[in-house]
Amino acid sequence: MAGEDVSRNFRALVENADRKFARVRDLPTFGRAQSHYFHKVFKAYMKLWNYQQSHRSKLVESGLNRCEIGEIASRIGQLYFSQYMRTSEARFLLESYVFYEAIFRRRYFEGEAQEGKDLGARFKELRFYARFLLVSLIVDRKDMVLHLAEKLRVLVDDSKSNFRETNFKEWRLVVQEITRFIQSDTDLTYVRPLRYCAMLDSYPASQTYLARFHAKKLFKFRDALLASYHRNEVKYAEVTLDTYRMMQCLEWEPSGSFYQKKPVETKENGFVIDHTLTSGLIDMKLAADMADPTLPPNPRKAILYRPSVSHLLAVLAMICDELSPECVMLIYLSASGGPARENVAQPENSVGSSRTSKSKLLARASQEQKSYKSEPHSNGKMLSGDYYEDHLWLGPRGGSGSNNLYPGDLIPFTRKPLFLIIDSDTSRAFKAGSEWSRERRACCYASFTSEAIIREPIY
Repeated sequence: MAGEDVSRNFRALVENADRKFARVRDLPTFGRAQSHYFHKVFKAYMKLWNYQQSHRSKLVESGLNRCEIGEIASRIGQLYFSQYMRTSEARFLLESYVFYEAIFRRRYFEGEAQEGKDLGARFKELRFYARFLLVSLIVDRKDMVLHLAEKLRVLVDDSKSNFRETNFKEWRLVVQEITRFIQSDTDLTYVRPLRYCAMLDSYPASQTYLARFHAKKLFKFRDALLASYHRNEVKYAEVTLDTYRMMQCLEWEPSGSFYQKKPVETKENGFVIDHTLTSGLIDMKLAADMADPTLPPNPRKAILYRPSVSHLLAVLAMICDELSPECVMLIYLSASGGPARENVAQPENSVGSSRTSKSKLLARASQEQKSYKSEPHSNGKMLSGDYYEDHLWLGPRGGSGSNNLYPGDLIPFTRKPLFLIIDSDTSRAFKAGSEWSRERRACCYASFTSEAIIREPIY
């Protein structure tokens, strides 16, 4: 086949793959409805990748540069990562890491931006580092995260020097985010991995007790919703530190010699030592070798960054609708909270009176919280109105009541087995028990089984 025909076919495959990629790029990462679209995009990019591997020499002769090869590999890495966020299957995450690591070690993006002063190539390189950092964080490759964060910082400084007419303020914020995230995460000393490790968490002697605990029915943990909303919270991209740690807790820790973490080796000039071949071929079977077939699947996780109450409830309803009868769902909410009366205070005109009113309001709220703990409700039971008093703030403080998430908002979802974790100063309001079941019968007109009651909630 002539070189012109090879180049023409290659460009046609690129346009076809990019067109399909644009359809799925902004799709939400929850729900199973759009999964068939990803299969089509995967097929298009696999065909493109295999074609450029088979005709590499002719394509290079016709003008194909390394940056374009890196862009194709980066798109495939994005697809794998988005599919991991949708399904939580570890193999997709590892495939994404394999592609990003290959791009990093072969330095596909570096030459074009440094030699030709190509601004477009520089932005592609910056986006690549930002995405690879997120994947490395979730894979828990801390050495690689530290190295990539330093490389990104140096790259942003170099971009400001070589492209003076371009504003890189957003990328400086990205560097600040990852630096703050790494610092906050390293401040916590982990005695053991956050992930569930079979070697540490599996005790044969406890099997009889687990069987007795699940004597009536054994539920399968398949779905989780993780959401966080705080002011100035530590985050990277749209993953906060709270949701990141919960993600790690809901992942199986691979075991075995195949998962030995190799340190990142660097030369004195900062370049990475690449012991692999320089042909540009990426071993697509490497992720399969890194996966642990003995582990059960990870629970599917829907991660929401600073959601509104309506968005949170809509996603929750979608997950509940798709939840199988034998499965249980975990909900993790991390947010600030407060009593309902705090929102009805009238603003004062003067600055002094406003400060005085705020002080009185905080004192009254504190007194109400103390009385809430010390004085039980009549007959020791929570009343119906109690489910719409204390709440979580999922929005800016001082906003309308539509930003408040009340315990009563979650009662309809107890039609399905539910495990609730509230990380907040008002978590006591979400304490569940038999009262929830009676309230639920009154408002939902549905049968309530004892297996679905949260008898010992974490709050």
